[in-house]
Amino acid sequence: MRRPQHDFPRETVTNLQAATGTSHFVKANGVKLHYLDYGTAGRRPMLCVHGGAAHAHWFDFVAPGLTPDHHVISLDLRGHGDSTWAEPHAYSWKTYAEDLNAVAEKLDLRDFVLVGHSMGGMISLVYAAAHPGRVGRLVIVDTIMLMPADRVSRMREFGAKPARSYATQEELIARYRLEPAETQMAAPEVIHRMAIHSGREAPDGRWHHKADRRVYASFEQIEGVPLWEKVKVPALVIKGEHSTRFTPEQLAEIRARAPQVQMAEVPASDHHITLDNPQGFVDAVQKFLRAH
Repeated sequence: MRRPQHDFPRETVTNLQAATGTSHFVKANGVKLHYLDYGTAGRRPMLCVHGGAAHAHWFDFVAPGLTPDHHVISLDLRGHGDSTWAEPHAYSWKTYAEDLNAVAEKLDLRDFVLVGHSMGGMISLVYAAAHPGRVGRLVIVDTIMLMPADRVSRMREFGAKPARSYATQEELIARYRLEPAETQMAAPEVIHRMAIHSGREAPDGRWHHKADRRVYASFEQIEGVPLWEKVKVPALVIKGEHSTRFTPEQLAEIRARAPQVQMAEVPASDHHITLDNPQGFVDAVQKFLRAH
C-alpha cells in the first residue's frame, strides 16, 4: 500500500534549497558525457552517480550541504540525462565503470569521494573494485546487491518496448513518477524538479524521456557482495528507513569481506534518499566523511 507523502517534518526538504550546478561535457570512453559542477573548486573532489532512468540532478538538493567541504560533481551516465546514448547500445556494468575511470582521468580526480545511488551504486562498486587506489572514500546508497532473476527479466522486457512520447512537456511532467511509485516519499516540488530535467523535445514537437530505455534491454545480473573483498578504503552503506534493499544479513556478508564498512539509515526516506530526505542524507554522509 502506498504511504502518504509528507509523513515527516517539512524541514527535511525546505532547509536545503536546490543547487544549480554549472553544465559541462567531457568525451570519455568513446561517448560524450554531461556533468554538473556544484563547486567548490579546491576542495576534495566528490563524484556522484545517479541510478537507472535518473540523471545528475538527483543530487541537486544535497549538493548545498556537501559543497562547504567538497568539490561536488554529479555525472549523467551514458544513455541518461544530457549524456549521449550509446550506439550500439553498450550498457554493461564494465562499460559504465570504464566511463567512470575515463571521467576520473579526464578531470584528474584523485583520492576522491565516490557516491553512487541504486544502479549508480553498483557501477561505483564495480569501478572501485576494478581500480583500487583512485577512490579515497566510497558511499553506496540503497543498492541491491543481487537483482532477482524475475525482476531482471521484467526489466529486459521493458527495455525492448517502444518508448512513450508526450504531446507537451506539461503532459510529461504531469505523468512523471519515481520508481517504485508505491514507495514515493519525495515532496511534490522535488519530483517536479526531477521531471523538468527528465524530458526533451524531439524534432516532431513531441516530448520524450531523456533516458534510453535500451539500458534495460540487455540488463545483466551481477553479484555485488563479492566485489567488496577488493574495497580497502573507508566505505559507507546508506539505506532508507523504509527501504528493504539492504538487510542486516547482507551487511554482515559485506563486513565479512570489508570490515571497515559502516552503515547508516536515513529516517523519513525510502529508496530515493537524496530526494526524500536531503538533510538526513547530508548528515549521514558528513558524519562518515568527518570521521575519516
